[in-house]
Order: sequence, then C-alpha cells, then structure tokens
Amino acid sequence: MGDESKRSMYLLGGRRVQIRDLLDAGLLNPGAKLRFRRRRVGVTHHAEITVTGRVRLIPDGQEFPTPSRAAMVAAGMRAVDGWLAWVVVELGRPLDALRQDLLDRAVATAADDPREEPLDVRVHERLREARKRADGNHPEEFSVRELLKLWGAKDRGDQISRIEADLANHGLVTSPSFRKVTLDATVRLIVGSSGAEEPPAAAPGRAPAVTDDEESAEDPVGLTVGNLRSALGGLTSVAPNASFDEAVTKMLLNDFSQLAVLNGPRNLRGAITWRSIAHARHAAADAKLTDAIEPDVVAVRYDKELIDVLPDLQRTGFVFVRDLENVVAGIVTTADVVQAYGEMAMPFFQIGELDRSLRRVIARNLGLDQVVALCRRPVRSFDELSMGDYQRVLGDAQTWTDLGWPLDRSTFIERLDEIRNIRNDVMHFKPDPPPVGTIDRLRKLNSLLRQYGELS
Repeated sequence: MGDESKRSMYLLGGRRVQIRDLLDAGLLNPGAKLRFRRRRVGVTHHAEITVTGRVRLIPDGQEFPTPSRAAMVAAGMRAVDGWLAWVVVELGRPLDALRQDLLDRAVATAADDPREEPLDVRVHERLREARKRADGNHPEEFSVRELLKLWGAKDRGDQISRIEADLANHGLVTSPSFRKVTLDATVRLIVGSSGAEEPPAAAPGRAPAVTDDEESAEDPVGLTVGNLRSALGGLTSVAPNASFDEAVTKMLLNDFSQLAVLNGPRNLRGAITWRSIAHARHAAADAKLTDAIEPDVVAVRYDKELIDVLPDLQRTGFVFVRDLENVVAGIVTTADVVQAYGEMAMPFFQIGELDRSLRRVIARNLGLDQVVALCRRPVRSFDELSMGDYQRVLGDAQTWTDLGWPLDRSTFIERLDEIRNIRNDVMHFKPDPPPVGTIDRLRKLNSLLRQYGELS
C-alpha cells in the first residue's frame, strides 16, 4: 500500500468514509458486484463499483457517489443506509463490514503516525462498542450533553459535522436525532436501516431513514420544536372523564393556561383551557368536563421546524408535541417560543453593539494606515474590521497608551478573546442556549465601552 493510500486511510477523523477509501486500501476492487436484497417484497437490486469509486446500478447504468443514494434510487425508498444494504457478492459481506475493517486498520496505524486530524482512537473504540450493543438490540442511552462530551464538545457547535461523520462511519444514528432535541434529552445509539425489512417508522432499535450524504434534506435548517425545553419535558394531562375540580387544581398548581385531554398516551382528545371552562359553565351550570374540551388542537412531531409551527401558535397560543413513538410528550406555548428566540437574539444584539463601539473607538483614534499596519492585512475601511482585528489593534502597547484608559490592557484583551469565541458561536445560530454568563459578559463589556469610549 502506497504512502498516499495509507494517509487517505489514516486521516478519517471528521469525514465520512467513501467507496474510494476502500479501493485505495485494497479492501474493494473496481468492478466488484453488489447485491441489495429486499426480503419482504422479494426483490433484489444489483450494482457494481466503478474505477472512480461510484456505485453503478445494473442494468440501467445510473451512477451515484454514495451507496445510500444508489440504494434509495434503486428501491424507490425515501432513505436507507446503503452501507448496510449493499452486500459485496464475492465476499458475502456488506459494505459496512469493509468500512469497519478500514477503521480498524486506521486505528492500528494511529499510534505511529504524527500527522494531523487522525481517526480518534478513543472515539473509535467507544463507538465500536456502541455498535456491538446496538447490533445486539441493547442500544446505549445518553443525554445529548453526555454524547457530545465523547468529542469534548459542550454544545452543538463547530464539531457537529465531525460527530455525525464518526457516527455514520460506524453505521450509527441517534434516536431521536440529537440535532432536534434539547441538550438534556435522552437519545439512543442505534443502527440505521438496511432497507431489507423496511421496518415501520416506530420500530424499536432501528432507524428507518438514514443516508450517508453529507447533507440531507431531512436535516433541520433552524430550530425544531424539539429544541425547546418544554417540547419533550413531560406533559400534565387529564382523562376525558375527569372532573372540573381535578382539571382546575392541576392548572392552578402548575400555573397552566391549558391542559391536554388524553385517552391513552397517543390518543389526544383535545385541550381544556380557562376560556373553554368559562364558556362551558356559562352555557350550563351542570356542565361536565367533556363539555369544555376544545377538540380543534394541533399536535406536531418533535422534529418539525419551529418556524413552520408559528402560524398555529399565533392562532391557538399552544401546540402539543409528539415524540419519536408518537406519544404526546410535551407542549410548546407562545411564551416558550418568545423565550427561545430571545435567548438566540440577545447575544446577537449585544455583539452588534460591541462591534460598533470598538469600531468607533478605533476610527476616532487611529488612521486607516495605522490600522492596516497593525492588522497585517489589507483593510479598505473601518467597517471591514473583525473581532480579531480589534484585538490586534487594541493589543498594541502604544495604541493602548494613547487611548489613556485607566484599564489593564492584557485583561481587556483577554476578555475580547473570550467574546471572539462567543461571537463565532452566535453567528452560527446554534440551537443551544448560550453558556451561563454569556449575556452578562457581553453587557458588562458594552457598559465599560460606553463609559470609557467617550474618553477617547
């Protein structure tokens, strides 16, 4: 095996294994025949590997860059994990098994290779164990927060692509999707569907839809309903035959404006609200709780994008949320949405004020030529300055002295560096709330700049 092939095999940290990697490693040969057998419908699809690492369907000749895309088109299915679906005929092994061999080889060479971005041996071993448990129908459960810790991540920030790639390389997905719930929600590490049995959507231990594409149309662009804390946080409810006293007591004790009426965990009969109670009792003094049920309520899946739910929230003030097993597991109100968007927007506005204040201080005290020299890059106007530029300019000893601020330069620049990292996270619009103290740090720095910026 040549040096280039070894490097390709070794540098798998952060990216998905490709058919080309199997060819380079000698684990698969061009022209290898593939078989995708769907036992339930009695159909078998055929394909072959091209010299460039694509999957060519037989007999129609369509070529695809990934096994999953080829399997989806061949079977006419919405999504399927082609690495599990396609079996190499000559070897009698699925492509997934060859992918695991490749990862094991990479681990074997990792200790002796100093190059950057290697396959993380610790993560590989942990996910390999999780895969064994998932194959044995004993999937491991984690909170999303605990899962992220495996990669040293505190939230779903810049490492999310690496995390998804590592999971995909081991044939694993989370159920529910760790992107679409809160950090404290519990997820299971399970194996994607091979499409052979085409299990129903709620089949335990297997995910019906997963692809190895870098980006899937199923991935959320913004916040999902499940990203809100109340969405899957449990639900207080009453049965249809409950009394007014029971419903009113639960609403008062919990400061609720509405209650779900359930006849079983999946059977949502409607909702009781203060308005519906008032209307029922006004219409008839001897009214029963069933007379106060509002049947026209909305229940959405946890993975529905929040922006698509806003019209219903505007109309009713609340929506109920169904989890992966279709259980009515939570509720989202207008107040929850206002809080979620407020948590995202507040750091954005604070950073905007900080950016304007720093730019004004520099523009008042330095010429553009001085700024260009300190930034060591071409800058055509003060509006092009970045947070890193602010650090370089204000971190200059002579510039700081000229400002005349009675403040410690190194401490101020250290705080700016903290804010730079916060800014990067905020501008990526992550679904997670900012770390505790983030907004307070931004406010205090803005307050300091308002005070001392006027002295410049």
